[in-house]
Amino acid sequence: MIAIVDYGAGNLGSIEKALRYIGAEVLLTHDPAEAASADGLVLPGVGAFGHCMSGLESADMRGAVLDFIGSGRPFLGICVGLQMLFTESVEMGSRQGLGVIPGRVIRFGDTVGADLKIPQIGWNSVRYRPGAALFAGIPQETRFYFVHSYYPAPESETVVSATADYGGDFCCAVEIGNVHATQFHPEKSGSAGLAVLRNFAALCA
Repeated sequence: MIAIVDYGAGNLGSIEKALRYIGAEVLLTHDPAEAASADGLVLPGVGAFGHCMSGLESADMRGAVLDFIGSGRPFLGICVGLQMLFTESVEMGSRQGLGVIPGRVIRFGDTVGADLKIPQIGWNSVRYRPGAALFAGIPQETRFYFVHSYYPAPESETVVSATADYGGDFCCAVEIGNVHATQFHPEKSGSAGLAVLRNFAALCA
């Protein structure tokens, strides 16, 4: 069973529908005990980093997410669910994240994309490193759907599993042990996104 963290933010309906479409058993939950019993955990996120962190904490799910990650079972963050894994974000000042991955979340225009339309909205090609679990069987330069103004800048490049180009290369996916996350929305990315979700579900099986 794959649990989706329901903390009042995120594209929950689309993620649940996509996972059910590929045949996964899915549970939407705001109960730490239910999350703890899952085979895999998905942390979605839409909107501002600070609001998502506040929602996670208000739902008493911050500890449940960190405990699940610590258990070694497969974890998937999506969009702001990726960003929240980092130490901090510059959005709306400086806001602390979950601190799973050292690094900051920064805005397009700070280091890349200075002359581009922000936010990035639409399809973009993704290049992944060989062996990246979420991208198994997916051709390089496959296009996925993005909606974001901020992106993660990890302290170590070793956690970066995929990049995309928007005025310059940026990290659009990470993999570190059992932790996987994407800046793009697999649930909105058609057949390619479903392939990513199938790969995650296979890790949870």
